[in-house]
Amino acid sequence: MKYEVVIGLETHVELSTESKIFCSCGGHSAANEPNDCVCPACSGMPGMLPVMNKRVVELAVTAGIMLNCNISRYTTFDKKNYYYPDLPCAYQITQLNHPICTDGCVTVKTSEGARDIRIKQIHMEEDAGKLVHSGNSSYVDFNRTSVPLIEIVTQPDFRSAEEVLAYLGKLKSMFRSGGISECEEGAMRCDVNISVRPEGSEEFGVRTEIKNMSSFEAIEKAIRYESQRHIDALEFDLEELVQETRRFDDATGKTMAMRNKETEADYRYFPDANLMPIVIDDEWLEEIKANKPVAVDEKAEQYREVGISEKEIEMLISNHKIARLLDETVAEGCNPKDTAAWILTDCAGVLRKDGKTLNELDMTAKTLAAIIKMVDSGTINRNAGKKVLIAVVEKGVDPEAYCKEQGLDRKVDSSAIESVIDKVIAENSQAVEDFRNGKVKAMQALFGACMKELRGAGDPAMIKELLESKLK
Repeated sequence: MKYEVVIGLETHVELSTESKIFCSCGGHSAANEPNDCVCPACSGMPGMLPVMNKRVVELAVTAGIMLNCNISRYTTFDKKNYYYPDLPCAYQITQLNHPICTDGCVTVKTSEGARDIRIKQIHMEEDAGKLVHSGNSSYVDFNRTSVPLIEIVTQPDFRSAEEVLAYLGKLKSMFRSGGISECEEGAMRCDVNISVRPEGSEEFGVRTEIKNMSSFEAIEKAIRYESQRHIDALEFDLEELVQETRRFDDATGKTMAMRNKETEADYRYFPDANLMPIVIDDEWLEEIKANKPVAVDEKAEQYREVGISEKEIEMLISNHKIARLLDETVAEGCNPKDTAAWILTDCAGVLRKDGKTLNELDMTAKTLAAIIKMVDSGTINRNAGKKVLIAVVEKGVDPEAYCKEQGLDRKVDSSAIESVIDKVIAENSQAVEDFRNGKVKAMQALFGACMKELRGAGDPAMIKELLESKLK
């Protein structure tokens, strides 16, 4: 018998805010040591009341707009009651009755074609803390407590691990480019709800939930293992499937039972009387829409139109910080295609030597634009521009001042270049003879000697042309 896998996702995304959802403590990334971003409010001290972070609402609405959701004009918070050591109040503030966004849709494309994934809802909630286990002891770090999250709940519309990964990849690109979340590991976590049914059946099979998955590789492995476990149970009667929560073990590549799957009744939801309802009026909604980032697909098309390659577009779309640097540098008057090459090839190459990535690039658009403009105007050549870039990335120097200090901005006329070429030819008679005997590499050696003598100044094309002329 053929079987169909049915999957729904609950994706938790940590929002890029400067403070937590209900207090002024810094976000999770602001913490340096355990429990150093904690106050009486987020640690659950008696009598402390939550105060809503307006930016959380705006980011949640922006995410909803990007996923084609209906935006709720009236939204409320509820208390989800359960006890766990990393939850200081013994309840989580979340949304059940009036979530911020509902009824969205996003299209994913795989080797099997396109599929529309329906979004049931997006709701705001606070994160829990973190348990750290060491030997026979367990410690609680409350830095993550009350960090703002949105949870995106889909309908059970996925039919393969490939579709799940395509969806998560699209969310990651959209939210990064939109400044909603960096979606690094831990900041984007996924609960996978999976069941199996005979192909053609309309009834859902027994559902299991795999909790807290953050690695795309692990999610794929977990789906493949769990779907096969369900098929084997149905086909060969190996075990009785029950509705439960499971976890995935990276070491064994298998899922393991954790507990029976809870229902809404188990959590004893009730409205949070400490938080007033949020009303989103027309003016506020229009303000959020006006600040909405350009859609990923639209942004990619804009990059294509200016000649940026598909590989470069993929890198830019997946890295909001670098894409923003490109856009801001272009706004300074630089060519988009050339700017992409400077960032993705030259800057990346300099950083790679020090074992760093583009995420660690610390350069303003004005600084990068100054280097590019000096090259484009002919003040310095491309090789000199690379030297300036290296000094800027490694030492943080002012590009124009550095050029003057190093003499890289001097104009070199053809007579000065000819003089240097004559000197190089006179001092490298063996290389000259080798070139005339057909050794191409000898030409490269002579050209390099000329560039060294000129300290990178002068037009390389002019130097090469004059050198070849004199040698012939």
